[in-house]
Parts: sequence; structure tokens; C-alpha cells
Amino acid sequence: MNKAELIKAVVEKGKLSHREAEAAVEDILGVIEEALVKGEEVKLSGFGAFEPKVRKARVGTNPSTGAKIEIPESKSVVFKPSKGLKARL
Repeated sequence: MNKAELIKAVVEKGKLSHREAEAAVEDILGVIEEALVKGEEVKLSGFGAFEPKVRKARVGTNPSTGAKIEIPESKSVVFKPSKGLKARL
């Protein structure tokens, strides 16, 4: 499901106009993004949690040359589903 399909589903389930549903989805995603950028965890009861993670810098190997390379620190987001969601999957 992509964002457009999510908006369409919200229109159908929530009985909202397309414009209202699009604004609601954009607002929710924006709030989640802001919290993650601040380093905060976002927990949605019954669904799961989005958590920012930092991968430490490390030494890797270039597969084509075999040379050692320094891989810099990077940031990502991890999603952990709730027990209820896991059970339904």
C-alpha cells in the first residue's frame, strides 16, 4: 500500500472528503517524522513503535577489491510491531 492508497482507504473508512483525508494522513506522518528527527520513540498502542536507531561507524571490506573501508555512522528508523499485530500476521 502506498500513500495514495492509504488516503483512499481513509476516505472510504472515515467517510471524509479526499482533501480532508489527505490532510489528516499528511499531518499524522509529519508528526511522526518530527518526533523521530528529535530522537523520540513513537508508540501507537495496538499497532507498534517507530524508534530511531544509530548504526555505529565500522570497518568494512570492498567486495570487488578486498580493500578495507571505513563505513561512517548512519541513522535509520526501526519498526517494532505490537504483540497483537504480530499475532494477526
